[in-house]
Amino acid sequence: MVIDSDCRMTSLDGLAPAAALFHSLADPVRLSIVQRLACGEARVVDLTRELGLAQSTVSKHLGCLRGCRLVDYRAEGRQSFYFIAAPQLPDLLRSAEQLLAATDRAVALCPTYGTATTSTGSAEGRAAAVGDPARVRS
Repeated sequence: MVIDSDCRMTSLDGLAPAAALFHSLADPVRLSIVQRLACGEARVVDLTRELGLAQSTVSKHLGCLRGCRLVDYRAEGRQSFYFIAAPQLPDLLRSAEQLLAATDRAVALCPTYGTATTSTGSAEGRAAAVGDPARVRS
């Protein structure tokens, strides 16, 4: 996906890999795993303990991230240590955090992709969700 000064449009087929990349990161569990791995290698047991998730959940999402070649592992004896395989990934997430900050996290209010829903749908609840700093951190 290239954005250049000539403003040439990329075909939809040409944009499919970029859409798949963003889709692979479109899950809070996968983002939390990537966020943790940005701090250093971790085993599945470390991730389950630190993120408070089930082993099967962590393994499933690691499999997805490995399939996308964003995460990989190295074996040491009977243990596997997972790490970020694409060094550009933390930069991408930092750019996303900057974009969220620049837009005041308005995407949380998006009726299609937003997360700012409450049982009452109150404006206060939506506003609190927009300012939520617990989103992706660099």
